[in-house]
Amino acid sequence: MNPATTSVFLGGRLQLAQPAKGHRAGTDAALLAACPSPTADDTVYDLGAGVGPAGLAVALRFPGCRVRLVEIDRAIAALARANVETNGLAARVDVLEADVTARLAKGGPLEPASAGHVIMNPPFHLAGTVRPPPDAYRSGAHIHGEEGDEAWIRCAHGLLRPKGMLALIHRADALPRLLAALDRRFGDIRVKPVLPRVDEPAVRILIRAQRESRAPFILLPPLVLHQADGSFTPEAEALHRGEGSVDWQA
Repeated sequence: MNPATTSVFLGGRLQLAQPAKGHRAGTDAALLAACPSPTADDTVYDLGAGVGPAGLAVALRFPGCRVRLVEIDRAIAALARANVETNGLAARVDVLEADVTARLAKGGPLEPASAGHVIMNPPFHLAGTVRPPPDAYRSGAHIHGEEGDEAWIRCAHGLLRPKGMLALIHRADALPRLLAALDRRFGDIRVKPVLPRVDEPAVRILIRAQRESRAPFILLPPLVLHQADGSFTPEAEALHRGEGSVDWQA
């Protein structure tokens, strides 16, 4: 069994128990947590939440909202529940064990049309395109099943109320298939490339989209993570501390 270790996240504002080996919380979760801006009465779903870094960060930054962490792995969901308790967020954060690729159904753990925001960090690779990691949790976190991103986006669409917002982070090379999956379900699709340094190609993309919107697609200026000396840019540093939000303005 993969032992758990405790580490800090969001500039020390969160304590996280997570597997000592395999998938670990880092920059992707910090950036994803900075994407939504829920109101006090909003419910936020974090799909494929893992041990909960992104969803817990949202709950911490927006104390009026309710967050539901969705995770399929039972052992990882148990760590997420421990993290909810450790960080004093049990009154507003639930952990649900569910498969986001399954069709939504009445009476199931995931409530259709109940969310103002959905955030997600889906597996980055399609089955058969990379060698699976030996660790089962890391493999599930990095490699899709048969339906891939389409199923995750379909789930997010079903969970959101009309005009609700989806935010996700993914590899830059996944953009064509993500746009295809978002088409006809979402509008006002905004893409922000994430560059390691100002003169390097994007390695990640952040996407925000609104259910039932007819607003046009927008490609935004990039978010640059590192300065020439390797340190974080001021914007990236603030996002890692949970002290800022992703700029979605055109």
